[in-house]
Amino acid sequence: MASNAFKEMTVLELAAKGRELRLELFNLRLQKATARLEKPHRIRELRRDIARCETRLSSLRPTPPGQRPNP
Repeated sequence: MASNAFKEMTVLELAAKGRELRLELFNLRLQKATARLEKPHRIRELRRDIARCETRLSSLRPTPPGQRPNP
């Protein structure tokens, strides 16, 4: 998924997308364990998409008092 798509999502959409990506990653790991995985590169893509989603979520959430804000 393109980084631009994450920039346009709201916090709720990002949270839902993160859950969806994690579920897909879980299913791919099960397929890998049973030797039925057809697209091993998809695992790497999902991990990176999850990281993009979490990064965007952390930039949208307000920082608690006493902590330094992210640039």
